[in-house]
Amino acid sequence: MPLKVLVSGSSGLVGSALLPALRAAGHDVKRLMRGAVAPPDGISWNPAEPLPPESVSGFDAVIHLAGESIVGRWTEAKKHRIIDSRVPATRHLANALTMAPQRPRVFICASAIGYYGDRGEESLREDSPSGEGFVGEVCRQWEAAAQSVKNAGIRDVQIRTGIVLSAAGGALAKMLPPFRMGVGGNVGNGRQWMSWIDLRDEVGAIEHLLTKDSISGPVNVISPNPVRNAEFTRILASVLHRPAVLPIPAFAARLAFGQMADELLLASQRVEPSKLVSSDYKFQRPDLRSSLESILSRKP
Repeated sequence: MPLKVLVSGSSGLVGSALLPALRAAGHDVKRLMRGAVAPPDGISWNPAEPLPPESVSGFDAVIHLAGESIVGRWTEAKKHRIIDSRVPATRHLANALTMAPQRPRVFICASAIGYYGDRGEESLREDSPSGEGFVGEVCRQWEAAAQSVKNAGIRDVQIRTGIVLSAAGGALAKMLPPFRMGVGGNVGNGRQWMSWIDLRDEVGAIEHLLTKDSISGPVNVISPNPVRNAEFTRILASVLHRPAVLPIPAFAARLAFGQMADELLLASQRVEPSKLVSSDYKFQRPDLRSSLESILSRKP
């Protein structure tokens, strides 16, 4: 059944792929957009300020993806932007939805597997406790900011996502230039677990969650086949037909990226998509090699 859907963060990596998929499925999609003037398919908002409840009324579903990129050196100013683009914005949107004359049936909000922190060899499911670090704290605040939606009886879903693979942006796009030149390699000792998902499955999982009324709360939107950093490096180099012989020592990563290196590049997160698997979501590209081959050969 076609739904009326509101999406924030529509210009980001996931949002720009999600919108055409939703429209192709027959849904009526509008974008929540920054700025005083919005196009016909948009609704204006300032994430730092409360929204008029009537402006977000009448939607069947709201998908909230907006937020400052966490990539880059985490200066104090950068950290504030990361938090401020997520926590107050999510709280303002959630509060508006609870007071809207016509509330949505479901609110899907982005989160991240950074919630779990650096956990070594531990297998992490949705009921695993949160970990330490800046990203873990951001995710806890981010998810808590939507509490008013749950209290109002709206089905709430927090999609905890890891590395989203796409040549159009994100981590993979930043890795491609050095790997194509044959100067890629492991980060640190290469034993840390990397939890990833193909962009097609990121979009597919969100579409799946729109109509799965039995699912609420945190959902690990991630491939069922995490790999170690060394294996990711080897497979990416193999797909590109290049060597991968120049590892980045941990100290060099820390010099270049500071705290971000420890929490994103060197941290180990072996995450399982337990709720997606138990709800019979069919992964389109669960295998890393086939995902990378498809992405880098531009197969449909």
